[in-house]
Amino acid sequence: MSKKKSTAANTDHDILDPQEMFLTVDLDDGGTETFQILKIFEAGGRDYIAVCPTDGSEDVYFYRYSEDAAGNPAVDNIETDEEFEIAIDMFDQLLDEDEFDA
Repeated sequence: MSKKKSTAANTDHDILDPQEMFLTVDLDDGGTETFQILKIFEAGGRDYIAVCPTDGSEDVYFYRYSEDAAGNPAVDNIETDEEFEIAIDMFDQLLDEDEFDA
């Protein structure tokens, strides 16, 4: 599984059924891409979302995650390598915990 920064575009909680959770992202080139949501998590005082393409690829993409006052979700690009490292380190830690608990 390779990890990648976002390429375009609350509290730590588990996705109950990630196979049913999808995110469509508007790309810089005007297109869209649909991703399966793997996890929404907190790291370094921010919320992030880890997603993978629905094309069978093993790539994982990371975005900042937020919700507005009405609960509508939004994603933003991760801007720095340092922030990206914070997000993937926490994601790796959560994966390790999930494997340990299984």
